[in-house]
Amino acid sequence: MKVVGLTGGIGSGKSTIAQMFKKLGVSVYIADDEAKLLMNTNQVVKKQISELFGDKAYKSGSLNREYIASVVFNDSSILNKLNGIVHPAVAEHFAQWKEKQTGNYVIKEAAVLIENDGYKQCDYTILVTAPIDIRIERVLKRDNITRDQILSRINNQWEDSRKIPLVDFVIDNVDLEDTENQVYEIHNKISF
Repeated sequence: MKVVGLTGGIGSGKSTIAQMFKKLGVSVYIADDEAKLLMNTNQVVKKQISELFGDKAYKSGSLNREYIASVVFNDSSILNKLNGIVHPAVAEHFAQWKEKQTGNYVIKEAAVLIENDGYKQCDYTILVTAPIDIRIERVLKRDNITRDQILSRINNQWEDSRKIPLVDFVIDNVDLEDTENQVYEIHNKISF
């Protein structure tokens, strides 16, 4: 079974694209969602995060996401250490999940698929792009964070121009109908 990596910067519309693939009958693994779940349920992961961030890492047994975000988005070395804890756990979880799926391929949606070399474990990769102003507007509507916080997160991710040479397909996610057509074309290319 083929693995198709799906990635893009914050606000690019990865989740929208993932839903379009689901409508085509493709199994989709949302790595960021699974990472959040593992950070709250996997005892080994929780212990390592607590050792890295101290007493503030968890509040009433749940990950203190605001605190963690405030630290990692201002210190890339801590972000790298956190990724070193979470990414291997997610990779193991994905491998177990994949074994239970059927079909010609699965989608693995991950925000930092390129940055952490996860794309090298994929048969194909798709990058979702959108102009920066549209991405910021989407995140402002979706999340309860400021424009400066969004820009800080964008600045912690690679620019699309750096990712494009490393991927197989690019979806320009501005017009929904056009985006659906791009998804359908890619699905037809990799289904066989």
